[in-house]
Parts: sequence; structure tokens; C-alpha cells
Amino acid sequence: MNGTPHVLNRILVAILGLLMTASGALLVLLTSVPSVAQWWHGWSADVYQRAAYLAEQTRIPGRQESWLWVAAAAVMVILIVLMVAWLAQQGKGRANLIVADYEDGTTPGEVQIGGGVAEQALKAALAGRADLAAVFVATYEVKGRPGLRVRVHPRQGVSPQVLAAEISRLVEALDIVVGRRTPVLLHIAGGARARFSKAERVR
Repeated sequence: MNGTPHVLNRILVAILGLLMTASGALLVLLTSVPSVAQWWHGWSADVYQRAAYLAEQTRIPGRQESWLWVAAAAVMVILIVLMVAWLAQQGKGRANLIVADYEDGTTPGEVQIGGGVAEQALKAALAGRADLAAVFVATYEVKGRPGLRVRVHPRQGVSPQVLAAEISRLVEALDIVVGRRTPVLLHIAGGARARFSKAERVR
């Protein structure tokens, strides 16, 4: 419901995980297998010689530095810009208001209801229920219209149909209070939080 690039995040995490796994495996082999350590010393020495030769051939005229360092700095700047842009996409789509009624030409003024009001109202209505392990409510903007994302973690044995119907009735009551029908995405999740919670479970 929000603009967070979940697929891209998973791809980046997978790539980072593979790189860290490969690095860890290489370190273990270097410290435990003599033949691998011997190969590494020979390979790294060869790479160093090639890098030194390349730096010698790419010196800036009249200077000792290689223009490869300038190129590397430019690449780092580009990577930093891309990382900032990527961070800016995280959590995109959150909204602050659930209702914003502007003057209609006859009655001056403006009525605004913050998303926190709806979020806290639903959380309070669902708090303390023995059939729920956790409740998360957030306000998002979808196609220019605010809506609510309700995520609940039911305990083992709770009927999703009954739970969805009860939450729907709470949302209808909220619509009456705010005076506006609010789009709602209800996510009924499972997992370890529901299975291993210490509170009493409903069966």
C-alpha cells in the first residue's frame, strides 16, 4: 500500500547477503586451508603488480596521481547519490491526514483530522484482545486519497473470517465518527509472533 520498493530491497539484501557469505567463506578457507592461503598470496601479488602498472600508465600529465582515482571518486559520488535516493523511497506514501474538508463556497473554514486519530482509535479498540498477538495501523495515501493499512497477528486457532468481520465493523464505526468512508487494507498475518507469544492463545 505504500511506495517502498520491496522487490528492490529484497534484491539488494540478497546480493549483500551473498557477498558477505562469500567473504566469510573465503576468510575461513584462508585461515584453515594452507593451499588456499598460498593461492591467495600469489593471486593478490599479481593483482597488485597489475594495478601498479595500470596506475603508472594512467598518470595525469605533469602529476604523480592517476586519473583512475578521479574516476573512482566520481563513481563513489554517484553511488552516494543513488543511496540517498534509495533511502528517500523507504516508507514513501505515508499520509498525515485522514480527512481534509476544505470550504465549499458557502461555509468558510477547513476541517482536518489527523491520521493518528484513526490509528489510535483502531489500536485502542483492538488492544487487550486475547485473540490478537499484535496490531499495527498506519495511514497511507493511495492515488491522492488517504487510507488505512491495518495489520493484525492473530493467535493460533483464530478464525480469519470472524476476525475480518469484527474489524470491518470497527472500521464502519470509525467512518461514522470521522464522517468519511475510509479505504482500508486489512492484512491478517501469521508467523512466529503468533505461534510463540507468551499470552494465552485462543483455540
